[in-house]
Amino acid sequence: MIIDVHGHYTTAPAALGLWRDLQIAALKDPSRAPSPADLKISDDALRESIETNQLKLMKQRGSDLTIFSPRASFMAHHIGDFQTSSTWAAICNELCFRVSELFPDHFIPAAMLPQSPGVDPATCLPELVKCVEQFGNVGLNLNPDPSGGHWTSPPLSDRSWYPVYEKMVEYDLPAMIHVSTSCNSCFHTTGAHYLNADTTAFMQCLTSDLFKDFPTLKFLIPHGGGAVPYHWGRFRGLAQELKKPLLSEHLLNNIYFDTCVYHQPGIDLLTKVIPVKNILFASEMIGAVRGIDPETGHYYDDTKRYIAATANLTDDERFQIYEGNARRVFSRLDTALKAKGR
Repeated sequence: MIIDVHGHYTTAPAALGLWRDLQIAALKDPSRAPSPADLKISDDALRESIETNQLKLMKQRGSDLTIFSPRASFMAHHIGDFQTSSTWAAICNELCFRVSELFPDHFIPAAMLPQSPGVDPATCLPELVKCVEQFGNVGLNLNPDPSGGHWTSPPLSDRSWYPVYEKMVEYDLPAMIHVSTSCNSCFHTTGAHYLNADTTAFMQCLTSDLFKDFPTLKFLIPHGGGAVPYHWGRFRGLAQELKKPLLSEHLLNNIYFDTCVYHQPGIDLLTKVIPVKNILFASEMIGAVRGIDPETGHYYDDTKRYIAATANLTDDERFQIYEGNARRVFSRLDTALKAKGR
């Protein structure tokens, strides 16, 4: 199987965005707040949004299954308060669950958390539990910066995050470390903020002893790990100066990287530097980079081509990246697939 561990519902019907606009407009006048029941999206509308977009491209590119979560830039945890985020997360998570019910062979959901700046992360637990126990979610997205580019939250190693980690360990649920929209004009959302966050999250883990407290905790750092593979020597050297163990012992039993790297040299570097056991196939298709590369004539985010073409992998290693590692890291995904005889 070709399992894409990084997919977002970027093509949700327009009604979702219109409802969100009403919710945001009502922040100045709560009496005008829309009810979740006001949002009407039919199964047919969901089918059309998927069949003409993600599913069409999956079939063209040869991928089988996508771990599917709400649109990252739409999380926008900096907007409103916890109740704003709680209502919004519940709506977005339910839509991804409905997609997985309509296309059970091709999509399985991952959860957005109702985070809010300055609010105890433990407030996210009810939504997390609901998504796992009622919706069958196999992963979650964890935003290390709910402020939207101002980085007002404590680092991921801070004990305030521990209730979320405890529940993740209980469920054996990996978290993709994924920020949302930047409202800081210094940081372009997808070109800077996302990649900054990937790098920052890795460094926060490197400088801490988080995985001593949670030896089975699993983080997936997307977009190829930001600057991490390119500057692997820097991070090895910093770990050495900080008297930390070798990165293979200190972090690589808990941190994984995806293949959302949009050119061949980038994938060649990733697969040369990072151990194969720590790389999971992903494309984030119809996401940040949707165009066609004039140098190749193919979509930038058709990442399966890069994995197939790199000289750094054997056939068995490609299998691990395409399927084996995803089933190992996302154990609930593996259980769900085995229940279907896959």
